[in-house]
Amino acid sequence: MIVLDNVPSAALVLAVGVLFAAGVYLLLERTLTRVLLGFVLVGNGANLALLVAGGRAGAAPIVGNAGPAVRLSDPLAQAMVLTSIVITLALTAFVLAMAYRSWQLNGHDEVQDDVEDRRIALLAARNEAAYADLDATETGETLDEEAAEVHDDIEQSLGTVAVVDARGGEER
Repeated sequence: MIVLDNVPSAALVLAVGVLFAAGVYLLLERTLTRVLLGFVLVGNGANLALLVAGGRAGAAPIVGNAGPAVRLSDPLAQAMVLTSIVITLALTAFVLAMAYRSWQLNGHDEVQDDVEDRRIALLAARNEAAYADLDATETGETLDEEAAEVHDDIEQSLGTVAVVDARGGEER
């Protein structure tokens, strides 16, 4: 029957799902060696998924090599798997070099949070400004007021008449 010839094996589909799930789980870790293993697992899952998508095995994809009743393999899936192998190898080499360099510099390969990112997140949690308005005493205007004036000038040059302030009411 033709329908059964195109249905992939349930074991292969399950293997693709397990490889992708384990790979994504490892990609979300903080150490670069686990991220590296995650890339490898996702790459192998992609290779297997491409082979499953190519259909069942057949004769070599060379015209005239097999008889008219023999089914040929799909060469596109094989070419895409080769491309995927090259991409996975390059990505693996890059992450491996990053892990090695991190090990040389820090003695570990754990990716740490950015200190500046932590500072900005802490200020945002307290609803404080992440900047210092140094010229507010000289000009008498805060940065918010200066930004509103510049915004008004831009809108006037574009021909906009009504300007809505941050509270939702119209100013003009």
